[in-house]
Amino acid sequence: MQAPRRRPLSPLAPPFAALLILLFLFTLPTPHPALRAAGAEDPLVTNPPPAVEPAFFDPTTKPGDDFFRYANGGWTNRATIPADRSSWGITQEMDETNAKVLHQILDDCAAQSADGKAAPGTPRQKVGDLFRTGMDEAAIKAAGLTPLAHTFDRINTLADRKDLPALLATLHLAAWSPAFTVTGSQDEKNSTAQIAVLYQGGLGLPSSEYYTKDDPESRTLRAQYARHVAITFLLKGSTPDEAATQSATVLRFETELAKASRTPVELRDPESNYNKLTLAELAAKSPGFDWTAYFAALHLPDPGPIDVCQPGFFVRLGSLAAEAPLDDWKTYLTWQVLDDASPYLHGDFENESFRFSGTILRGIQEQEPRWKRVLHVVDEGVGQALGEIYVADHFPPEAKARTIAMVNDLKDALRERINAVDWMGADTKAAAVKKLEQLGVKIGYADKWRDYSALEIKTQPYVLNAAACRAFDFQRRLDRIGKPVDPNEWDMTPPTINAYYDPNRNEVVFPAGILQPPNFDLKADDAANYGNTGATIGHEMTHGFDDQGRQYDGQGNLKNWWTFVDFKRFEERGQKIIKQFGEFEPQPGLHVNGKLTEGENIADLGGLKIAYIAFQKARERQPPEERDKVVNGLTPDQRFFISYAQSWRGLKRPESVRLQVLSNPHSPESYRVNGPVANLPEFAEAFGLPAECPEVRPASERVNIW
Repeated sequence: MQAPRRRPLSPLAPPFAALLILLFLFTLPTPHPALRAAGAEDPLVTNPPPAVEPAFFDPTTKPGDDFFRYANGGWTNRATIPADRSSWGITQEMDETNAKVLHQILDDCAAQSADGKAAPGTPRQKVGDLFRTGMDEAAIKAAGLTPLAHTFDRINTLADRKDLPALLATLHLAAWSPAFTVTGSQDEKNSTAQIAVLYQGGLGLPSSEYYTKDDPESRTLRAQYARHVAITFLLKGSTPDEAATQSATVLRFETELAKASRTPVELRDPESNYNKLTLAELAAKSPGFDWTAYFAALHLPDPGPIDVCQPGFFVRLGSLAAEAPLDDWKTYLTWQVLDDASPYLHGDFENESFRFSGTILRGIQEQEPRWKRVLHVVDEGVGQALGEIYVADHFPPEAKARTIAMVNDLKDALRERINAVDWMGADTKAAAVKKLEQLGVKIGYADKWRDYSALEIKTQPYVLNAAACRAFDFQRRLDRIGKPVDPNEWDMTPPTINAYYDPNRNEVVFPAGILQPPNFDLKADDAANYGNTGATIGHEMTHGFDDQGRQYDGQGNLKNWWTFVDFKRFEERGQKIIKQFGEFEPQPGLHVNGKLTEGENIADLGGLKIAYIAFQKARERQPPEERDKVVNGLTPDQRFFISYAQSWRGLKRPESVRLQVLSNPHSPESYRVNGPVANLPEFAEAFGLPAECPEVRPASERVNIW
C-alpha cells in the first residue's frame, strides 16, 4: 500500500506511503451505535465496535457469492456518508475518535501558548500558536492577501528570463511548489548516500492524464478547473476579462507540463525514474534553464550528483523557460502560489479551493469543521511535536509489545513462504530470505523526537505560520543532501492512521494512530488482530517483494538480485493479477487499472496469505480450549477472514471512486477483499465453499506469488 517511493512531497503533502487500515467486526440483530453515528452531524465513534460485530453482516448474501457484501452489507445498508466526507468507513471512524483526542490536546496547547504557560520554542508553544492562529478567522480575514504581497510583487517584477531560475528557487524555499519538486533523498542505488532529487510537478489537477484525455468526463473536468482558476483570480482582484485570460494561460501552460509528464503507471517503474546526472549534464539536457543559478539560489552551489527522475519533463521545462512568454510564466507562478495558499486564506479563497478540490473532484458536500481543517495542518506541519504529546497517553507499552510479537510471527510466515514457493530458484530464495532478515521495523513513534528549534511559529497571519512549516520541511529535506542517512527518520506522524514500507530503508513503519481500537485491540482475540493488523503488517512486508519493492535489495539499493528465470516467473504471475483486477468494474465503463494497482494487489494477496499462516502459529501457542473456540457460530479461521473483510467496510462517493481509479495505486475497497480471498484455498476451506462459487477461482486461474 504505498505510493511510488520516489515521488517527493510537496511541503505539506501527505507522506508518501500507503494507506492500509484493517479492522475486525461482526453482526447483531440491532444496529450498532457506529451505524447510527455514520452520517450524523458529529459521526464520532466514542465506543469502537467489538472485534466481532454480527450487525455488520448481510444475511441475504452468501460468503461464496460476494464476501465483501456478506461481511459488510448490513453496515452498508444503514450507514451514510457525512456531508463533509468523500467516504465513510472504519478509517474515518478511527479518524473521528483520534481527532477528538487531538482536538483536546490542541485546545490545551493553544490556551497555554496564549497565556504564556507554554515556554517559547517548546512543542506545546509551536502546536498551540499554529492552532490558535488557524482558528482566528477574524484575523485571517483582516490580513487578506497582505501576507503574500511580497511574493506576488517578486513574481510580477520578473523582467528577464535569466532571473527565472532564481525566482523559482525563492518560491520553493518560501514553501510554494511551482513547476517541479526538488528534495534530498537516498540514492536509489547507493542507499547509504543522500543526494539531490528532481521530480516532475507543477500541475493543479491530480495527474498528467487529466490534461491529455479526450473523453467527455475529462473535458468537463478541465472546463470546471478553468472556471476554478478564473474565480480564484477574480478573488485576487482581476477583472472578469483578465481572469478569463489568466485561466486560459494557466490551463495552456500546465497542459504543456502535463504532456511532458509521466503517467501514474509509468511512475511506478523505479529503474526508469533513476537518472543520476551531474549539474553540467543536467544543464546540457535542459539548456533553456540555468540550473547553476537555480541551485545557487537554493544555497546549494555544488549539489553533487542529481537524480533527475523524469528527464523528458525537464527537457520540456528548459524549453518553456527559454520560449514561453514571461507574462505566461508570471500568471502561472501567481496561480501556483494562490493554489497552494488558498486553504490558509480567508473564507472566500478557502471555500473556492474546497468547491473544486473537495466537491468537484471528490464529491464532498461541505467542509469539515474549522478545527478539523486546522488540525490537519498542525499534524502536517508539526506532527512530530503533536505526536510527542499524543503518545504519552494513547500508546501503552503493551500495544507495542503485542505488535512486535505479530511482526515476528509474520516474518516467520513470510520466510516459510519464500522457502516453500515452487516457482523460485534456490539462489533467488536465499537473497529474498536475506532481504527479509534485514527488514527494519518501526512501531508507534520515533526513538528521538524531531528538532523543530529552527521553525518559528508565532502570533502572525495563519498563512505565514503554515508557510513557515512548509518551508521548514522543504529545508529539512534539502539539508539531507550529502549527509549520512538518519536511521531514526519517520515519514509519518505518530497520530497517523496509516502504515508504509520504505524500499530505500527496507523497513516497515506502523504509527501509533493505526494501532488503536478497533483496528488493533489489546482486548480482542488473535483471529481479530491477525485478520486486520496482522494483514496490515503482512501487506507492508510484502511490498518488499511486490513488482516495485522486489527491485531493491536488503540494503535498500535499486539492484537486481533475481535470476532471469525467476524474474520471468514472477512477471508471469504479476500479469495474472493485472488481468484479474482489470476485470473489476466499479462504475459502468470504468475498470480498475490493473497495471497501476499491481503492487498494492500483490501486497494485499501476499499480506493476507502470510497473516493467515502467522495466525496459525499464534493459535499453536494458545491453550487447547481456546485454540478452536467457536464464537457466534464462527470458527477461528472464519473469524480471521471476516475480520479482514470488515476492516475494509466503507462507502465512497462516485466522484471519489472515479478519482481513485484514475490516479490511485490502490483498488477500491470491495476488490481488496474479494480479489485476494478468491485466490486463497484456505478461504474456501474455512467456509466450506464449493468450487463453482464466484469467490472461488479455479486452481488454474489463481495467483500464488507468496
